[in-house]
Amino acid sequence: MILRNILTAASALALAACAVGPNYAEPKSASAPVATGPFVSANSPAVSLAPVAGDWWRLYDDPVLDGLVADALASNTDVRVAVANIARARASLRGARADRLPQGEIGAGANYGRSPEGQRLPNADREDWAVDVGLNVSYEVDLFGRVSRSIEAARGDTAAAEANADAVRVIVAADTTQAYADAASGAARLDVARRIVGLLDQQVKLTQRRKDVGMATGLDLARITTLRDQRSADIPSIEAERQAALFRLATLTGRAPAALPAIAGDRNISLEITDPIPVGDGAALLKRRPDIRAAERRLAADTARIGVATADLYPRITLGGSAGSTGSGFGDVFGGGPIRWLLGPLLNWAFPNQEPARARIAAAEADTQASLAEFDGTVLRALEETETALSSYARSLEQRQALRAARDQSERAARIVRAKREEGASESFEWLDAERTFAEAEATLAEQDGQISRRQIALFRALAGGWSS
Repeated sequence: MILRNILTAASALALAACAVGPNYAEPKSASAPVATGPFVSANSPAVSLAPVAGDWWRLYDDPVLDGLVADALASNTDVRVAVANIARARASLRGARADRLPQGEIGAGANYGRSPEGQRLPNADREDWAVDVGLNVSYEVDLFGRVSRSIEAARGDTAAAEANADAVRVIVAADTTQAYADAASGAARLDVARRIVGLLDQQVKLTQRRKDVGMATGLDLARITTLRDQRSADIPSIEAERQAALFRLATLTGRAPAALPAIAGDRNISLEITDPIPVGDGAALLKRRPDIRAAERRLAADTARIGVATADLYPRITLGGSAGSTGSGFGDVFGGGPIRWLLGPLLNWAFPNQEPARARIAAAEADTQASLAEFDGTVLRALEETETALSSYARSLEQRQALRAARDQSERAARIVRAKREEGASESFEWLDAERTFAEAEATLAEQDGQISRRQIALFRALAGGWSS
């Protein structure tokens, strides 16, 4: 009967309940009208308007890279932290939802003591046990939406944590691909550097022979030897950069450097996609970027917290009941001894001084305005990053085309000067300058190939592919 009365009263009050505070509406960025169209910089033949692939790294058609990215998404420490944050947010959401249910508490205690003589019947034992057992049940009537708004805020926090984890996955997939690309580019640059040194070694030997027969001077030999040694000095630096990329790759995949599979460093060709890269449009970008989703969900949570703070302006009503028994032993308590019970509502209301509650409302409103500004800023940064990546990629391709033409011309010039030198019709300065120019052009082109890989990966990172794989 007691429980039925509590539930009947709670149901009646719940029907009359209303959630105070503003209802959340999905924000529209100030740049939305122009942000959802085609990208300004997507006018290069190197990109297409096809939808972005979630597992974009598979476009490189490299099974080793596919395995490394899968390892990183499963074992990277940053991903594990992000997953733990999701679990924490979900636990908070469960706690908020639990406030909708009646809260129960069972208490029991026993003590042995001596009572004053005046509190005992004549000839009664003054020393004995006192045992008390009680049950308390309470239920907060969510008349003004404090509990429902708290749940709404916790739900927004959970969705934001999930979006943050997706953002971490985007970064991890891009960083893993970048580290693998840097290692491959380093190996390719090493091959070029060693080939250049090999060619210069041949020139050193040829100059030595010409000097021996009086057709070259010691200065000629010293100059070509210096150029050879300068290019040899590049090799240790490139090797160190390549090793650093492999060590970074091990960390990203959750391994110690010694545990990285040897196959991860076998590639010696720069990583590159030769087909047009699918980039989609602005509307798809805004839906796909997890940092935008996280900012929007934080805004939703902060909006709900205005309602939580506003509810403190109104009375908080709790329905409660308790029952218990006290006796001189457990037999008295559970053997049909006297039972006590209480039933009634409890009202808490901070009145008339409501300034603390109004201050909390003002703070919550300020937090919401800050979250809205953060959302707008996140949208603008996403567009900026994507447009910058598109432009940089297109310009890098143009730069490589020019560098490739320069390399071809310098190689042709070096061959001509070598032939002239064999015939004794070339000045030593002309010959040395041709060799130096060719060596620099070859090395610069190899570096630019690695730069193309970095530009492609930066573009995929800005497009936020990878989190849904």
